[in-house]
Amino acid sequence: MDSPSPAFANAHQPRRHSVAVQIDHLTVGGGAPVVIQSMTNTDTADVETTVEQVAQLARAGSELVRLTVNNDAAARAVPCIRDALDKQHCSVPLVGDFHFNGHKLLADHPDCAQALSKYRINPGNVGKGKKRDEQFAAMIETAIRYDKAVRIGVNWGSMDQALLAQLMDENALREQPADAHHVMMETVIRSALDSAAAAEALGLPRNKIILSCKMSVVQDLITVYRSLSERSDYALHLGLTEAGMGSKGIVASTAALSILLSEGIGDTIRISLTPEPGADRSKEVIVAQEILQTMGLRSFVPLVTACPGCGRTTSTYFQQLAAQVQDYLRKQMPRWAGEYEGVENMSVAVMGCVVNGPGESKHANIGISLPGAGERPVAPVYEDGNKTVTLKGDNIADEFESIINDYVERTYAKK
Repeated sequence: MDSPSPAFANAHQPRRHSVAVQIDHLTVGGGAPVVIQSMTNTDTADVETTVEQVAQLARAGSELVRLTVNNDAAARAVPCIRDALDKQHCSVPLVGDFHFNGHKLLADHPDCAQALSKYRINPGNVGKGKKRDEQFAAMIETAIRYDKAVRIGVNWGSMDQALLAQLMDENALREQPADAHHVMMETVIRSALDSAAAAEALGLPRNKIILSCKMSVVQDLITVYRSLSERSDYALHLGLTEAGMGSKGIVASTAALSILLSEGIGDTIRISLTPEPGADRSKEVIVAQEILQTMGLRSFVPLVTACPGCGRTTSTYFQQLAAQVQDYLRKQMPRWAGEYEGVENMSVAVMGCVVNGPGESKHANIGISLPGAGERPVAPVYEDGNKTVTLKGDNIADEFESIINDYVERTYAKK
């Protein structure tokens, strides 16, 4: 047998070794499962609305939620948000996103500094010259005082301009200078590593530091994180910044993160989708879950295998059933997860005709094969490869959901 291709081999590489960072009840890095995080888009000063969205994100599966802390009103609101979430028994850790004035806000609002579980600092937005070092030190010292983790997050659009100028000058003096784009990517990496080293020199332990170097182009992100992972053992946060809206944002984020995750790179992820107007913010959490689950890294909810449809499936009924079943599974998971061991690994198939329907249904834990155009109006159901019942009539959807629920109760051990 031929040796596997490099791409296939990468899919089986072990996770990169990184230092474990403890954030409340969560462990990021150190071989722990990849953690999913998200960010609110509410005005943080609006406590009620922010609490509602944080709780929504947490229910969807976000394990860390980041808040904008950009002014005094937002900083004052953070402890109130934490208290309100605790009263709802929502223990999701909160991350404060600081730019430009974080040193002042943390100093002026110690209750905010205490209520947050992690601080996000962008070295390019901390200050300039001597003030940069002083203000960065002030934030790190606050993190040390309150025993908080810090993400040093460098963004392509807000890199350290002084460091960029320095590296550009050094590059110009070389016999064979690199192109400007390469120097800019090196600036992002160096900014993160140098800032982490400075934080450690101030006394912040290595197991309190997470790094990120977010880019907006897929290939750039892959290049930067490969280099970052080779040059350090800090826990790494992955995300394609400004990923975009809809399918573009989902595809770009999936393309970038899947390659890195398959190489064992990445300890926590966020999918930075631009939400559709009025859309549910939790979509970014669901996309993150589905990336990890389809790659076999974590399991969250049974996923539905469904065919795309063709001329044999002129009715849209099977499409509606697939959507209804997936929605049913997500709604049931909070209850199932608390009662049954391993139910998140269950596979379900909803197929539209006899070509692949019975075969896919037999390979799933539980599956249904609907009749295609011109076929007999019956829908056989399979459980673990065996045909158990044939459904007919107008109540196939409700009957199939009932069969799924019965299968869960019979198959998975009670906790």
